[in-house]
Amino acid sequence: MENYSKANILILNLIISIFQLQVHSSHAIPNQDVSYMKFVHNATDLPRKEEFDYIIIGGGTAGCPLATTLSSKFSVLLLERGSDPNKYPSVLNEQGLLKAFDTEDDGKTPFQHFVSEDGVENIRGRVLGGGSMVNAGFYSRAHKEFFESAGVDWDMELVEKAYEWVEESVVSQPILKDWQSAFRSALLEGGIVPDNGFDLRHLVGTKTGGSIIDDKGNRHGAVELLNKADPKNLKVAIEATVRRILFSDLSANGVSYLDSKGKLHTAFIHEKGEIFLSAGAIGSPQLLLLSGIGPKSHLSSLKLPVVLHQPHVGQSMTDNPRFGTNIILPFQVVPTSGKVVGILQDNIYFQSIASPSPFLVPPTFSLLPPHPTSINPTLAIFFGKFSEVHSKGSLKLNSSIDVKKSPIVQFNYYSHPDDLARCVKGVRKLGDVFKTPTLEKIKTQNLKGNKGFMFLGLPLPGNLWNDSAVEEYCKKTVATYWHYHGGCLVGKVVDGNYKVIETENLRVVDGSTFSVSPGTNPMATLMMLGR
Repeated sequence: MENYSKANILILNLIISIFQLQVHSSHAIPNQDVSYMKFVHNATDLPRKEEFDYIIIGGGTAGCPLATTLSSKFSVLLLERGSDPNKYPSVLNEQGLLKAFDTEDDGKTPFQHFVSEDGVENIRGRVLGGGSMVNAGFYSRAHKEFFESAGVDWDMELVEKAYEWVEESVVSQPILKDWQSAFRSALLEGGIVPDNGFDLRHLVGTKTGGSIIDDKGNRHGAVELLNKADPKNLKVAIEATVRRILFSDLSANGVSYLDSKGKLHTAFIHEKGEIFLSAGAIGSPQLLLLSGIGPKSHLSSLKLPVVLHQPHVGQSMTDNPRFGTNIILPFQVVPTSGKVVGILQDNIYFQSIASPSPFLVPPTFSLLPPHPTSINPTLAIFFGKFSEVHSKGSLKLNSSIDVKKSPIVQFNYYSHPDDLARCVKGVRKLGDVFKTPTLEKIKTQNLKGNKGFMFLGLPLPGNLWNDSAVEEYCKKTVATYWHYHGGCLVGKVVDGNYKVIETENLRVVDGSTFSVSPGTNPMATLMMLGR
């Protein structure tokens, strides 16, 4: 992996730059519905002590629709550690996603970097709207197996209505530009059939999915679901970093949080009220541990008071490993985020994005069409993932027990042989896609007259039927798909109603409760779950 590390980091930074932005001065973007701003407050402006019916920790993909739903009948405080997305205009526009940025985490970006113990770089959303404000915007509902394995007695009629409630506000049918159209053709030519057209459902074959980025390039993330809230009942606090949940015996009764100036605030719930943790797969288990719910030995080693010995908090952490490759196109195409997906029978997924390449094209290749000096090469990035990951990891607090620092996370990629076998199958199918007539057009000719792809980083193995070679390729190129989950699993940490087992007034509603990543992308299902 050492030989690949520098190229892999460059590619990862490029991919992240496609999904994120540089920080700009604060101002609203045209065509964005910012009605929610009337009940958004900086935590520095809030009282030092307040009471509500419900307190939600985490104003992200699940927390925003959850807060909106509860506000129809109850008083709600939504606490978000990040800022309003209007502080970062580029996240609200698709073209802004294609601007490179300084990847140094200085606390002033809408995401937080962390590196797992596996050595793989990753990010967490740190902005009102959460991951839905810094992702590629692809929207697709969960696959059937997710609902069957989640440990929840789903009311599927309610699930359908919740999806529709989200979709009517923030989802649209994308227009396929040149690269997405070509990629779609290649998937079909490569045998990923049938052609399912445009569809929001999970369907085996090739389809155009939904997008939270409209045809004008404007993002409509989970934050805009707050526009449906009752403003009389909802207060949103930004730059509010929750330190811990407060308990009376095993009953949660409040939270303590810091504002941006370091002042401590407390918020309590009324009788029969509840506290919801929606801080994500990293934040929710981290906050349970900081609040004294977790393995007794781990908490005691950090001198944290133990509220409840709960050995499963922070366990069964899973990340969907990303496999794929990167090709420098010999002509310019319109940069684009992912709009198309190919889905195999066993829930292996393929997507691709196009971005301006910051790398010089090797002089041994001739570019087509002629006059290469008049064009800027484009990088086509091919992604693959699979939903069900058997390799499990864990999360624990670092010694500083500082909530602003990411905890120690290890995902143990490909430690289970079934995961490696699934990657091998996915890489081989990608090889089929690369043999298609559509992708034949992006091959270039070297000085010896041989045609081939201009790979950036490791090329696909020459012999895709050599198990050892493909397995080694999977291991060397392992990266994140940003779809990590687990740490507060249903049946282990929370029950089928998402209530933290053996406690009162405390629930967890986010991806930390998932044992399987829902479909192509978890965003749709997280917003549905919050609703």
